[in-house]
Amino acid sequence: MRIFRITRRLLVVAAATIACSASTPTTPGGDPPAAPPAAPPAAPPPPPPPAPPPPPPPQPSIVTKSSGDAQQGTLSSLLGAPLVVTVTRSGASVSGTTVTWSVTAGNGSLSSASTTTDASGHASVRWTLDGTFLATSAKASITGSSVTFTALGNGSGDLGGKAIFAAGDPWRTDISRAPLDANSANLITSCGAAKGLHPDFGTVYDGAPNGIPYVVVHGTQTKVPVSFYYGDESDAGPYPVPTYAPIEGGASSSGDRHVLVIDADAWKDYEMFDSHPVNGGASWTGGSGAIFDMTTGTTRPAGWTSADAAGLPILPGLVRYDEVAIHHLISHALRFSCAHSRKAYVPPARHSAGSGTSLDLPPMGMRVRLKASFDISGYSAANQVVLKALKAYGMFLADNGSDMFLSGAPDPRWSDDDLHNLTKVHGSDFEVVQMGTPVTRP
Repeated sequence: MRIFRITRRLLVVAAATIACSASTPTTPGGDPPAAPPAAPPAAPPPPPPPAPPPPPPPQPSIVTKSSGDAQQGTLSSLLGAPLVVTVTRSGASVSGTTVTWSVTAGNGSLSSASTTTDASGHASVRWTLDGTFLATSAKASITGSSVTFTALGNGSGDLGGKAIFAAGDPWRTDISRAPLDANSANLITSCGAAKGLHPDFGTVYDGAPNGIPYVVVHGTQTKVPVSFYYGDESDAGPYPVPTYAPIEGGASSSGDRHVLVIDADAWKDYEMFDSHPVNGGASWTGGSGAIFDMTTGTTRPAGWTSADAAGLPILPGLVRYDEVAIHHLISHALRFSCAHSRKAYVPPARHSAGSGTSLDLPPMGMRVRLKASFDISGYSAANQVVLKALKAYGMFLADNGSDMFLSGAPDPRWSDDDLHNLTKVHGSDFEVVQMGTPVTRP
């Protein structure tokens, strides 16, 4: 029993000793305690999510043409349909946008300088065409976007009363008191004493504008090549002929097909006979061509033709709507034809067109006037303008054709019924102004 107690006490002491040695630090000179294992490094924090992309910039508004483009109307008149645009953004209509309008070619006018789009994104104006230039354009603009409308006029342009040729030129010489030609009666008989004066112009005839048309262009008009089969008596090109230049009798005419172009800035007249556009008007071919300086006048070489048989300019001989209806004055001679003529000419003509030799046949350039005694009081104001000019300045024989046919420019504003009243004037109501010695072409 005693031994057991001792053994038990030793075991307790040993256990205590072991426990103490486990918790007591080593004495100096002993081995250091083992370091506890290092903790693993902390993981880096995750990167922040990427910032969302910025919203796209708002789409700009754009303006497009809805209707009213490429119309044709009468000069100085309101077009039949308004010009209409639509403003959209990303395909959706935009209301409340200010659209600015301006005329960019020609001198026409718009009903407003600016309009505002409605709930459908539409804005519109009305357009009154220029009175001079056939080709005009107008622009509709918003910030960053614009469109251009074009229109063509129909009629004879207003030259603003500007004189063709200088004072003293034969075309502008008053011959109301000039002496008569000694053979006046016979010459008138051969040209149709019993025939009525026929206005060979008006609105429309046989589906085409009736008369010899002309077009007015600016000095910036592109000049194009021209070629003539009577090139030896023609003025060389290029000529400022626009693609839309009207042709006498229409595009499919088999007649004289005259084309007349007025450069309003240089004040020159370009005339062609038997005119045909090539490649849509990139160039032109014709029978003959002539250029006239309308400030100083142009005399062609003796024996030369022009776009007219007599070698004369055509333009100053036309009855024009602007002179009759707007300015109420014609202060130059006019142009007419006879069926038969002599193989001769008198100045200012430079070329003959007939084959006859009788002295009773008229030469090219013969000038006749309406007799001073002819009563014009029963005619309309418009016709009186024409008849007064025939008394003061007369008319030159410029081509072979129907007897007593008076030339003019077509215009939809003419009254054909009123013009027809001029047929009451007969050849016998005219007399021949004294001529110089006729030139017989060899």
